[in-house]
Amino acid sequence: MEQLRQFVSAVLAGFMIGMGGTVFLSQENKALGACMFGVGLFTVVVFRLQLYTGKIGYVPFEKPKYILELIITWIGNFCGTVLIAKCVQNTRIFTVSMTDKVTSMAELKLNDSLFSILILSIFCGILMFIAVDTFKESQGSTIKVIAVFVPVMVFILSGFEHVIANMYYFAMANTWTFDTIIALIVMTIGNSIGGMLIPIYQRLFRLKA
Repeated sequence: MEQLRQFVSAVLAGFMIGMGGTVFLSQENKALGACMFGVGLFTVVVFRLQLYTGKIGYVPFEKPKYILELIITWIGNFCGTVLIAKCVQNTRIFTVSMTDKVTSMAELKLNDSLFSILILSIFCGILMFIAVDTFKESQGSTIKVIAVFVPVMVFILSGFEHVIANMYYFAMANTWTFDTIIALIVMTIGNSIGGMLIPIYQRLFRLKA
């Protein structure tokens, strides 16, 4: 039952990240779209939904069974992003301009080198841990909001790679190939490395219980 709850929560998290991706694709102003994308992560942290990039950083502090929880989360996130992509594709907001935009985004990502994807994913992983952990540990509501929205804006405007967001974009663009799967795997590895950098530092120097 607990694993089912985790899976459903992960599906909802993926759905909300896809919601953020939808508003980003709907905006002509990239900065505004990047800011509005933050509603996805904000919903995840407020309702404590299971998001892979929000959980991976805590591996150094968890028991081995946490790995199974991460796997369930990744699969659930994937299902959630594909679900919302299919929903959006059957609505009036799925316009030609949106199709062209997401297709162009998918092609840019898939034509990149794997090493570049890895580096950009590591950068994103660092930002995601900062966002989630600051929201979790901070007391002030203003700091919590800033902690969520600013890192999201930074990773989007910088072109960093977020594996869950890209699941949604690939689903929207219908670019499911062997290269897509490899790219998602590399993004997962990169987000994982980035997400664990600060926690490993904390663990080594006992800065966090």
